[in-house]
Amino acid sequence: MNEFLQRDVPGIGKHVHRLGLACNYGIDAKGFSAGLERGLNYVMYTSMRTGKVRSAVAEGLKKNREGLVLASGTTLGYFGGSVRRGVESVLKTLGTDYIDVFHLFWVGVGAAYSDATREAMVKLKEEGKIRRFGISIHDRPRAATLAQDEALDLLMIRYNAAHPGAERDIFPHLPAKEAGDRRTAVVAYTATSWKKLIKRPSSWEEPVPTAADCYRFCLSSPHVDVVLTGPSSEKELEENIEGVGRGPLSAEEDAFMRRFGDRVK
Repeated sequence: MNEFLQRDVPGIGKHVHRLGLACNYGIDAKGFSAGLERGLNYVMYTSMRTGKVRSAVAEGLKKNREGLVLASGTTLGYFGGSVRRGVESVLKTLGTDYIDVFHLFWVGVGAAYSDATREAMVKLKEEGKIRRFGISIHDRPRAATLAQDEALDLLMIRYNAAHPGAERDIFPHLPAKEAGDRRTAVVAYTATSWKKLIKRPSSWEEPVPTAADCYRFCLSSPHVDVVLTGPSSEKELEENIEGVGRGPLSAEEDAFMRRFGDRVK
């Protein structure tokens, strides 16, 4: 079971719990700290909607900096200067010397993967202000191409039972695991398809998946290193942690999730 929930990720450079904690969906400081106590150590922090948890994130980093993976990013990453300002703002806000993974969010919409932004990221890595460089992107064929770029360490992509297209368009094209440190890490988000996968469709008479089932769907793929959960409360977080502890989906569970995903889509 530990092999399902824990992983050494070359593209991140640390041992991680595969359930990553997003801080901007309502979780408060107490709930965040409880997640750390339960072993979660991949933290997605942005400047938006994180006021309730900001102090707890800073305190967690202060107590165990090398044990935590701090991921963040910028939604306005069109120019090298804006990328640098985004990095330095997070460093100052959280009182830390470096960010483990810094993303250009929504490449192609809210950010650009250009010579200027790429060079800024490389320079920030050289300065030690970031350790890894990632992007989030919905354009799956482009994501597969960018994964070959030696400057890029991580892809954050939409992947869930209603949108499994990464299995065709991205995963087969990732650098081989044998490439060691050059293996591009994959973080999945929108695992519940913005909660559509945990709501009963009209005239659906079978069971409805839980949020944890959605996370297990993502983590059952050998290509996914981390899946993000965005709980609104400590209770939701505890349910998600307990649920993923059931391990990978069985063949029957996988078939059900895909059938439900087709219906939702």
